[in-house]
Amino acid sequence: MTITVFIRYVIDPFQREAFAEYARNWGRIIPKCGGGLIGYFLPHEGTNNIAWALVSFDSLASYEAYRARLKADPEGAANFRFAREKRFILSEERTFLEALPQ
Repeated sequence: MTITVFIRYVIDPFQREAFAEYARNWGRIIPKCGGGLIGYFLPHEGTNNIAWALVSFDSLASYEAYRARLKADPEGAANFRFAREKRFILSEERTFLEALPQ
């Protein structure tokens, strides 16, 4: 079963570029640590403080192993620190989705 983690971020709209840098960093780090990055999405028009990310995995066990690798990865740890220091993420929520067969 493939699962996709849907991450909803509430961001500081005045730090949009900092979030974009954070997202671009994950573009290298997530695949290296075993995640299937579908993409990060910034608001374009309308609501200006909500961003999203989608990352797929073969199973919840794969996701758990990925999270451990991500936290141990020096680039991953640096990106987490960057977000914590700049404080451009106000909150985040994770939802685990299962794709329906077509």
